[in-house]
Amino acid sequence: MSRTAAEIATQPACWRRAEEVAAAFDGLPKPGERVAVTGCGTSWFMAIAYAALREAAGLGETDAFASSEFPAGRSYDRVVAITRSGTTTEVLDLLGALKGKVATVALTADPKTPVMDAADAVAVLDWADEESVVQTRFATTALAFLRAGLGYVPGVKTVAEAAVDAELAVTEPLADAVLGAEQWTFLGRGWTYGLALEAGLKMREAAGAWTEAYPAMEYRHGPISITGPGRVAWMFGTLPEGLAADVARVGGELVAREEADPLADLVRAQRLAVALAESRGYDPDRPRNLTRSVILT
Repeated sequence: MSRTAAEIATQPACWRRAEEVAAAFDGLPKPGERVAVTGCGTSWFMAIAYAALREAAGLGETDAFASSEFPAGRSYDRVVAITRSGTTTEVLDLLGALKGKVATVALTADPKTPVMDAADAVAVLDWADEESVVQTRFATTALAFLRAGLGYVPGVKTVAEAAVDAELAVTEPLADAVLGAEQWTFLGRGWTYGLALEAGLKMREAAGAWTEAYPAMEYRHGPISITGPGRVAWMFGTLPEGLAADVARVGGELVAREEADPLADLVRAQRLAVALAESRGYDPDRPRNLTRSVILT
């Protein structure tokens, strides 16, 4: 088993611990605050998911930005930064620019990095750190931590319920049609759009796969043209009306697990990325052209 596959399998336990830790952490956004969430790569996609969840919970306006694209002139009550390594240049530069101007909180896996001094408050999720370059369990644990801090979100399972679904996701066999496809399009709505983006990135990082990701309702505005026999349309969360029939009409393979928590469904996509990498002779622990952290000089 690759290191990445082993880390993927630990996610249910990581999420349960995140829920416990979030209950005692005092730095999360307060109801009514205007919040921005930021990160790079996978962390940015988790930021997109959290921002949509927070607004769905009715807790206040919440935006998400890649750290390099943060709008300098916009006013917020609090900024949340996600950085597994604690060393990502764009995140540290942004936190430095915000110092003394707005309250900041960072989520990281490494307490011996510069982010500890860059943010006003830091949640250290070191039990979810990874040896693998490709992020899996830290990213989902960070989102579980933030999600637990929201309390009740209409139509969304609790983190504990998501962990139960994830236990099945780490063991259930992947379908042959999904394993044998040549192209995958990931779709989401609301908070699950961030998960769709992350699923596509995981497949590209680990396996060099041809993937795309879109808001589900945008899929029929052009992207459906890429779907056909031997190609997959994978929906995170509830299917929009008529989408299944449209995928069937063009001969694509639809994946939709509406009964499962979408974060648990992301675990399946992570497993698919590892399986595909191995089938292509790639090492998922050592992805091409990637390092654990992007540090610009």
